[in-house]
Amino acid sequence: MKLINVLFLSQWYPHRYDKMFGLFVQKHAEAVSTNCRVKVLYVHPDEKINHFELEEKTRNNLTELIVYYPIRKQKQHQKISNTINYCRAYWKGYKQIRHDGFHPDIVHANILTRTGAVAYLLKLLKGTPYIITEHWSRYLPGRNSFNGGFRKLITRWIVKNAKAILPVSENLKQAMLSHKLENNNYIVVNNVVDDYFFNENLIVHRLKKRIIHVSCFDEQSKNIKGILRTIFELSKSREDFELILIGTGKDFNRIKNYASKLDFPKGMIHFMGEKTSEEVANWMHNSDLLLLFSNYETAGVVIAESLICGKPVLTTNVGIAPEYINAKNGKIIPPKNEKILLKELHFMLDHLDEYNCHEIKADVLYKFDYKSIGNQIEKIYTEILA
Repeated sequence: MKLINVLFLSQWYPHRYDKMFGLFVQKHAEAVSTNCRVKVLYVHPDEKINHFELEEKTRNNLTELIVYYPIRKQKQHQKISNTINYCRAYWKGYKQIRHDGFHPDIVHANILTRTGAVAYLLKLLKGTPYIITEHWSRYLPGRNSFNGGFRKLITRWIVKNAKAILPVSENLKQAMLSHKLENNNYIVVNNVVDDYFFNENLIVHRLKKRIIHVSCFDEQSKNIKGILRTIFELSKSREDFELILIGTGKDFNRIKNYASKLDFPKGMIHFMGEKTSEEVANWMHNSDLLLLFSNYETAGVVIAESLICGKPVLTTNVGIAPEYINAKNGKIIPPKNEKILLKELHFMLDHLDEYNCHEIKADVLYKFDYKSIGNQIEKIYTEILA
């Protein structure tokens, strides 16, 4: 049986300066490559170079081609040259792909709007159908940064002409529809969870209950200061727990300094910094409760990771939470309400033994692994190409 040739385009993708940037897109590409032949074309601006640089890596059925293109600081007259270089980077990358003998059967664009425009152009020039996976939170009410009349007009046209739209959560789908991004074939496709989370890790005995938070430390979306204020209030009435915070990001130092001013009991709060997926999985397996207090999320893959580890989740009503969190595996609370968060933290810490680890795992098994996501997307390709 002939493998489907898929050209992946993405606005975000891991690159030489940031291995975590758009990692969820890379995982989708890896999942698809279990059944299809995938070429990723990603272009990245670089102020440190004066010429175009191409990097290519291949493993199994997945080839990643990254084109670094020169840009200069955004002075008015340089915006035009930067835009020209962006287009040239895509042209150079596409020529390289065709030179390698790769002829895409379908284009899979990730994150609108520019990648969608490239996919639409390929449809006009080559007749290649395209689909779109969206991860961006700009459509969500909590952020609401999908602005500009021209941008909206172009995005709606690109979405309308796609063969399918694959948002990563039902919440994101509804948010996109509220902006009149209409298409007759919306299909929610989950993010992929690394294999490490499915493994049975060694559980180390602990004296204290462990709450874990994992994020990119973006205060606007994650509301980590709200978590810290609530945990500080919780510490006034009990000290039978600890909070582990994993991750890094633009607000990491600011949040860490904020925590030091709250004067927590010694050993209650631990900032662990950035960890590999394997390390995060180990920490989750050795925790009792995932805490997410976000103002908005497109998906919230940490929710899936926690459930796969068999750990209950206390989260705001964001991302995939309404689809997967129920009385058996956690609680959903409103964003920004620290009084309710405090109340539910007390309740869940007092009732941790009532959450069945094996039942929590069983309910989400085969919904987030590479094989399941790869099969789901391949089925979408097949139906479109048929």
